[in-house]
Amino acid sequence: MDEQLHSLARRLIELRMEHADLDALIDRMGHDNPLDELAMRRLKKRRLLLRDQIEQMARVCDPPEPA
Repeated sequence: MDEQLHSLARRLIELRMEHADLDALIDRMGHDNPLDELAMRRLKKRRLLLRDQIEQMARVCDPPEPA
């Protein structure tokens, strides 16, 4: 069980890093090439999917304390 939580925590870190990289890429594309709307939409959709995965995984790794 502890090993599984460790691998989940590691994957959570990887997802957060990928999300941050996408944020930076989206910012750069917005300034450098604002006309490529299709690519921008795809990147933003991927970023949203990553955010959802991060939230789900964070709930598994750090469940809320019982009241």
